[in-house]
Amino acid sequence: MAKPIDPAARRAPAGSALFPELELGVPGEAPAPGTREPRALGEWVAHIRDQEMPALGATVALIHSVTEDDKASTGRLAQAILQDAAMTAKVLKLANSALYNPARHGISTISRAIVVLGFNAVAEIAVAIRVIDALLAGGVRQRVVTEMARGFHAAVQARSLSVMRHDGRSEEVFIAALLSRVGEMAFWCFGGTQAQRLDAELNAGGQTAEEAQMSVLGFRLRQLSLGLAREWKLGPLLQSVLEGSSRVAPTEQAILYGQRLAAEAENGWDAPGTCKLIGELATFVGVSPEALREDLAANSVEAARIAGYFGGAEAGRQIPLAGPAAELDVEEVEPVLVEDLLEPDPQLQLKILREISGRIAAGANLNEILQLVLEGIYRGVGFDRVLFGLLSQNRLQLIGKTALGTGAEALRQRFIFSLDQTPGDLFNEFFRHPRALRFEPGRNPPGLRIDRLQLVTNASLACVAPILVQGRPIGLFYADRLNPARGIDDETFEAFQLFAQQVSLAVTAASSSRRSQ
Repeated sequence: MAKPIDPAARRAPAGSALFPELELGVPGEAPAPGTREPRALGEWVAHIRDQEMPALGATVALIHSVTEDDKASTGRLAQAILQDAAMTAKVLKLANSALYNPARHGISTISRAIVVLGFNAVAEIAVAIRVIDALLAGGVRQRVVTEMARGFHAAVQARSLSVMRHDGRSEEVFIAALLSRVGEMAFWCFGGTQAQRLDAELNAGGQTAEEAQMSVLGFRLRQLSLGLAREWKLGPLLQSVLEGSSRVAPTEQAILYGQRLAAEAENGWDAPGTCKLIGELATFVGVSPEALREDLAANSVEAARIAGYFGGAEAGRQIPLAGPAAELDVEEVEPVLVEDLLEPDPQLQLKILREISGRIAAGANLNEILQLVLEGIYRGVGFDRVLFGLLSQNRLQLIGKTALGTGAEALRQRFIFSLDQTPGDLFNEFFRHPRALRFEPGRNPPGLRIDRLQLVTNASLACVAPILVQGRPIGLFYADRLNPARGIDDETFEAFQLFAQQVSLAVTAASSSRRSQ
């Protein structure tokens, strides 16, 4: 009987050495049996994509599926971001930063961030956050931190130059500059023994960085950046910069200038090379060198903060600060903490409720209100999962439509319940006599069987509230907590009901508006 094929053996290259102990090379960590490190550029792209950062591709594909759909709503993008608590916190930090929000108008929700910053800008920020997260998770070494510091510094400076030139693509410029060295960062994260060899070559001196890369790898890391940018569809502007066209438009030039400034500033803001470059930049944007120097100094501080918002606090502390800006408090570049993100936050609840009221008064469509309510229950009231369900047209089925939180998409797909006249069943009784209900071990509403609900949700702490139109239920909100120790107290239950009522108010307002027209 033939032995089963070993998957690792099946992947082994055809030319594997029979006597690996005779292989010559620089001492380092030995590759795992049956594997070898990539050699050609294409192999490196595939290795990083498939072996080192596979989850990134799924996230990028999800966000691209939204941005490439001309009919996609802001709600779909908000939902994609809200599934990740850390990403949500970082997007909101950036949306409230001086970089993106100089007027400092408070932005409390992802939905609002999309309205203020723009659909594509938020999508690009989300992709960049995921890229940086994946790189930080790959085992950061010193050269990765250095590359990240340059990336964040270049990105903020390039965006500022773009804004000064009144270029409408400043958000694109920021992301393109930030990710312009993604290949370098990925290589130093996952390069193994080849990264050690290249590190030794660079430390030895005598060669430029590109000469050392060609000597060790046979290709430039800039080419790896381009390969990954194409693989993950990181935007045409980034690809254009990496391709190095002989004809450079002002938008691309802003990115190249940002990169040069980030590199020169490492030698000191008063170094001859930095001073000369600032004069060149002043001509580029049409301001005096003195005025520009002040702006660039402030940008270096903001770049350090932005690095912290992305989770790269260590990189932020390596960004060279200019003059008085060097007094930046270290705490200002600490990474965003998300451990308490799902705890009840009364202030956030109030902000979101005010936003909902304003949107209803402004005649916002129901999908916008629905998304804000979901976000309010999820982030403000602090539930692990929240779902909006709607009755079918014949009122014989309850179908989950949108959900947020841990395993929310799987819950939404399972959340389908048939309705009949069976007495005592939760859903039949709920739509006959709609009212908010809370479920806790030993304290469930008497006379109601909740076995169907628990079979689908596998949660013992939950609550439901109806959505009413002229007193008639058309759907419900469901929310739960997966940790039995947390409980659902009266204040939480009341806040949940208050948010659920906003959709009924919005539907009533929309109906009144249509009748008056």
